[in-house]
Amino acid sequence: MPSTTLINPATGAEFTTVAQTSLAEVDDAIARATSAQRAWAALAPAARAGALRDFAAIVGSHIEELAALEVLNSGHPIGQARWEAGHVRDVLTYYSAAPERMIGKQIPVAGGLDVTFLEPLGVVGVIVPWNFPMTIASWGFAPALAAGNAVVVKPAEWTPLTA
Repeated sequence: MPSTTLINPATGAEFTTVAQTSLAEVDDAIARATSAQRAWAALAPAARAGALRDFAAIVGSHIEELAALEVLNSGHPIGQARWEAGHVRDVLTYYSAAPERMIGKQIPVAGGLDVTFLEPLGVVGVIVPWNFPMTIASWGFAPALAAGNAVVVKPAEWTPLTA
């Protein structure tokens, strides 16, 4: 199976190798996400909100570990990496309020029927770039999860550890 060797950008030293995912493995991940999404979407909004708050708490309890990975893999300064990990926690906390407050405005259609359906799309793919993998991933997965979707994340090959 093909793999990618990760290099610490601060030192140029190789520090680990990660396997690349095959097309069959991607198909399997999407199939599992499709199955999981049905159960996730069926949860009461309060239960989904609670799970997102729990996710935020877990991220919050691992700020130093996530920051250290970001420094190693992305070369970010430790202060910035700590902020990024805290930001992921904050994004999850913010979106944890969404399941119980999903509201919107209808745009009237002359002579039509105004109906809004608040339902998930299904499986959402989040493609994460190399430069801010942890934060950008959270901007994709947090709102998708809050809305009842499942998520498959595709991290950048060079910086996959925190995404």
